[in-house]
Amino acid sequence: MLILSTERLNLRTVNADDAPFYLELVNDPSWIANIGDRGIRTVEAARTALLEGPVAAHLRLGYSLYLVERRSDGVPMGLCGLLKRDFLPGTDIGYALARRYWGHGYAREAAAAVLAHARDTLKLPCLMAITHPDNQPSIDLLAKLGWQYVERKQLPGYDGDSNIYRLEF
Repeated sequence: MLILSTERLNLRTVNADDAPFYLELVNDPSWIANIGDRGIRTVEAARTALLEGPVAAHLRLGYSLYLVERRSDGVPMGLCGLLKRDFLPGTDIGYALARRYWGHGYAREAAAAVLAHARDTLKLPCLMAITHPDNQPSIDLLAKLGWQYVERKQLPGYDGDSNIYRLEF
């Protein structure tokens, strides 16, 4: 289901058919370094992770991580969307693009669309964000979009400390 469109991108709900792309994305060294190793090594494991993660979240909450596709040809480029984690006081934004799409402004375009959707459609009062302390491109993106640094701390399921950010609407 199409959720958002921007000048160059479509963001849609994920489905089981996205498993091969998801498998590639979660095993990229940058995903593992900045987000973590999810231990997903097969297409079937990727399919299960999508169904139990973003698909189930969208049914439960009305939002989730979305597949980012190039509008011109439907090529999958990454993920961007909203997550509700028990250890954060609010919904957070998450994004990751395949390395071949870095440096073209796609992450900013997708994140800005998700931010506007959270504020204007979902009427969320604020958003949270998490970055690895060494992920400068992600830190810079959050700053460009108006997030404020809150603190650095250890979070459940993450190796080492994470930076936490907040954006009030």
